[in-house]
Amino acid sequence: MNRNMWVYLNGSFVSHEEARISVFDHGFLYGDGIYETLRAYAGRPFMLKHHVARLYRSGAMIGLRIPLPEEDWPGLIVEALTRNGLRSEKPQQDRELGDAYLRITISRGTGDIGLDPDLCPSPTVLIMAKPLIPYPRHLFEEGVRVSIVSVRRNLSTALPPQIKSLNFLNNILAKREATKGGFFDGLMLNAEGALAECTASNVFFVREGRLYTPSLACGILDGITRGIVLQLSREAGLIAEEGAYSGDALLRAEECFLTNTSMEIMPVTHVNDSTIGSGHPGPITITLRERFHANLSRFLT
Repeated sequence: MNRNMWVYLNGSFVSHEEARISVFDHGFLYGDGIYETLRAYAGRPFMLKHHVARLYRSGAMIGLRIPLPEEDWPGLIVEALTRNGLRSEKPQQDRELGDAYLRITISRGTGDIGLDPDLCPSPTVLIMAKPLIPYPRHLFEEGVRVSIVSVRRNLSTALPPQIKSLNFLNNILAKREATKGGFFDGLMLNAEGALAECTASNVFFVREGRLYTPSLACGILDGITRGIVLQLSREAGLIAEEGAYSGDALLRAEECFLTNTSMEIMPVTHVNDSTIGSGHPGPITITLRERFHANLSRFLT
């Protein structure tokens, strides 16, 4: 942890050592809250408007009023980066900085014991910014191994996946199962047995030159990087299809990759004990990763 980290907490920036959240905070007690994770490239936030819009959508879906107008967030994010040495006041110097990881957390706030949201008069708002620890380069060059785990994705009718909730136990159980087996991550199926998503990423696969990914109806989060990959693939003339697919369809794939904000596009070369394609990152995966970086400036604030 950065010893000099500054965090935004309920209206002001303070040292992380001075930041205090009550033991009666309902985010801690019940997982009652929402969050967003962002990445900044050399001081420039990635898809900031989309992340903020999704944050407000999550808040609306659980009846949590965010006590800040949307137009305040760019300034707060910039200040969090600048205070933590992740953005300079001279833009020409930003390219010398490393990338940053940011997390916005908003909980229901402090209140008496009980599930009633009305017990909490005001939400807790927290912003953290720290240097991004990049994934090792060899993972992108060699690909990773994932497993289809026994833990099923939450039913959409029980907990809508469009809410980025602080309650992450479903994903944690899947992650534990995967890591105990020596895998990079766990791929969850939904209640109907269709492919859903990994514990913190969306999944794509390639067959006969076509790109496939589970649709939102399969109970997945509409990942922001997922949307960019679909956009870039169509701009490149690839046929991209969203639908419901079995685990067997993935095992017959020629390529596979994962997407999220921090890893961007991560090749998958093994699912369970099966080799995907040649056992190396495939040409479409490599091309999309190259196109992602070539077009990155389009998506930066």
